[in-house]
Amino acid sequence: MITDRDLARWRLHSQLLAAPVATAEDVVRSLTAVQAENTSQSAWAVATRTASPDQADLAGALADGRVLRIHVLRSTWHYVHADDALWLQELTAPRVMPIFEQQLQPIASRLEALGAGIEEMLAESPDRTRGDLAEGLAERGEQLTGQQLMLLLGRLEVQRLVCSGAPRDGEHTYARFTDRVPDPRRLERDEALAELALRYFTSHGPATDRDLAYWATLTVTDVRRGIAAVGDRLDSFEHDGRTFWHLPGEAPASAAPAGHLLQVLDEMYRGYQDSRWVIDADGVVPRAREAAIGMALVDAQLVAGMKRTVSAKAVTFAVHPHRTLSTREVGAVQDAAERYGEFLGREARVQFAGV
Repeated sequence: MITDRDLARWRLHSQLLAAPVATAEDVVRSLTAVQAENTSQSAWAVATRTASPDQADLAGALADGRVLRIHVLRSTWHYVHADDALWLQELTAPRVMPIFEQQLQPIASRLEALGAGIEEMLAESPDRTRGDLAEGLAERGEQLTGQQLMLLLGRLEVQRLVCSGAPRDGEHTYARFTDRVPDPRRLERDEALAELALRYFTSHGPATDRDLAYWATLTVTDVRRGIAAVGDRLDSFEHDGRTFWHLPGEAPASAAPAGHLLQVLDEMYRGYQDSRWVIDADGVVPRAREAAIGMALVDAQLVAGMKRTVSAKAVTFAVHPHRTLSTREVGAVQDAAERYGEFLGREARVQFAGV
């Protein structure tokens, strides 16, 4: 019988945490979309899924446009492969766009003119930061708050008009979508639903239809249409009164490494809603809004909250266990910290609260 622990451990493999691939580009292409709101920590979310984590790997993919950082699937940032950007936006935009429209209601009458102005600026000179664009709009007599400009740019991304440009001194920039994605891949809606279902249950499975509906801001009806189209390429089983879909194969018996230090925006947490809590089989984690920005997993179970602090020479992980940790679990967290520190080129220090 499959247990919650089995499911969580299986996901470590599906999500490449226990089955790393060669490059950051491979990670993004395999997972289809990787939550990327916090750039410094999402860089590790990608890198920890590669065999040889290297900061230059993702940075290079972003610089040359193989990977984009845009608002897609939900009204938040994700890394997506350039080959997938257009069809993902076309599929999910109808339900994401109203979120931006509602928040931009106070300047609704100006949206088209503001968007045209930004497109003109990026046509003249791409790879502009948000600050550059704010200055350019101000020169044209258009004043926006920082929040309004961020939302406006997100709206333009969902419209497939702008996307991420080449980062400049580590800062996010913008460019025209057609300049960065000159030959986009387009799919008809039913084809896109099928593609997304197959991709999601391959990279996030086992998972439920409602998990995918949340992840991609789709209706359950649309998700089930996608599943029906690729059902012969997936397997399923019943657990806890729900149907879980996955790539054909048996549940992995074990997963290594045992420990992982991740942000709570990581796909292991944020990639699900309906069945998120298989990573807490014992129910020790408070079900309130996340107080910490990070988490410690051991054997695919969420055993502690985590806060990361980076200084010139060290990275310190303040770990707040949700229960008493065994000696082995403490060692697994320390091992995860060492890997993270090596990626950042800094000494790793772990501070366990109450240990």
